[in-house]
Amino acid sequence: MIKGGRVVLLVFGSLFVIVALVLLAGSGVLFWAESTFKDAEDFYTSGPIEIDRDAVAITTQPADIHLGVAWMLDWSRLVNMRLTVTNDEPGKGVFIGIADAEDTAGYLAGVSRDEITDIKFSQRRGERLEYRRFAGAILPADPLSQDFWVTSVHGPGTQTLTWTIEEGSFVLVLMNEDSSVGINAEVRLGAKLPLVRGIAIGLLVGGIVFLLVAVFMIVMAVRKRSYPQVPQQDGSLSVDYPATLSIRYTKRNLDRLTTFFRPIVAIPILIVVSLLGGAGFVWWGGPWKFESPWFAAFVVLPTVLLIVFQRKYPRWWFDWNLALAKFVTRVAAYLALLTDIYPSTDDEQAVDLRISYPNVKMELSQWMPLVKWFLAIPHYIALWFLDVATVVVVIIAWFAILFAGRYPKNLFDFVVGVFRWHLRVAAYMVLLTTDEYPPFTLD
Repeated sequence: MIKGGRVVLLVFGSLFVIVALVLLAGSGVLFWAESTFKDAEDFYTSGPIEIDRDAVAITTQPADIHLGVAWMLDWSRLVNMRLTVTNDEPGKGVFIGIADAEDTAGYLAGVSRDEITDIKFSQRRGERLEYRRFAGAILPADPLSQDFWVTSVHGPGTQTLTWTIEEGSFVLVLMNEDSSVGINAEVRLGAKLPLVRGIAIGLLVGGIVFLLVAVFMIVMAVRKRSYPQVPQQDGSLSVDYPATLSIRYTKRNLDRLTTFFRPIVAIPILIVVSLLGGAGFVWWGGPWKFESPWFAAFVVLPTVLLIVFQRKYPRWWFDWNLALAKFVTRVAAYLALLTDIYPSTDDEQAVDLRISYPNVKMELSQWMPLVKWFLAIPHYIALWFLDVATVVVVIIAWFAILFAGRYPKNLFDFVVGVFRWHLRVAAYMVLLTTDEYPPFTLD
């Protein structure tokens, strides 16, 4: 059982892992954005956005810009905005301007205009704008004759407006140079953000530091554990975790035909596993969906409540969880090609899975079931990578069995080791049979 200071180390180690992952993910997103959207002029540029509106003008919502204390960070020198507009009618002039929000409101009062309320990004449909319509019948004065524009450009073809941000409340206006109705153009948005790379590097360094500290804390928390000594057949003693798994290696040639069609052959037994977990069709206001939460078949939440409030673990609940764990493991072993014997619902076959029934009052902490799911976070991360590797290994083994008839022993041991790791984590935080923190090992 993990005591006192080790629990604290695990808690903070798990928190640091989460922080590290958030920082590393943020760094990855920024580096990806830099490599994907940054152009030769160091602007982060959107894809083309098509505009086809029957309004006199298109405006943004008022942007209230507060630059903060100048001596701390001069944002006006760091952030530049860029708008590139290509008129779909090459001979027709386009006007782009930025002005104070109050001046713009007076200029466009009573004018039919569309205000941009949102920008939607979609891989399938690309970027698109959402608008709010302001009805009107007045045609405004020539925008070129107005003197309140902070900056503006106009002319036929493609026009580009670049603006260094400043403090105030501003609106961007897009309209035809002659104030006529109907705007048909292609727009690209851009921003120059020199701090992005520095922030990305900072997040990367911070993520690595947090991850190293987390690894140190977790290692310190789980080191120097002792497990019960179990007598072996030869009289020697071995030290085992309270949940063990071994799968007998088959030296004979495996069945090539059932190996080739294994995903199909396994369908009947997978249906049984799904039904044990309460599989069924569900409807959430959309199309019907098939859900199979097989893990729901384990008695978990009731066990948590009884351990916390009554300090007991009913034996028949344990026996059910153990039998189900054995059955699910046999099915998993069959799917992973570790055996060609069709999984039995009761016979143990080549799978030897053992979990010790706990003495709740002597071996289990009353409140640990409430936090075990959190303390196991480092294992979730490790098992995610191991599961990816296991998929690759099983694919390799599939080819090996088809051509040579044998499951390579080193690959077999790796997959069994991953299964064993899963079992130890499940015994700790799902089956709740031990408070011993699972070791980070395949052995």
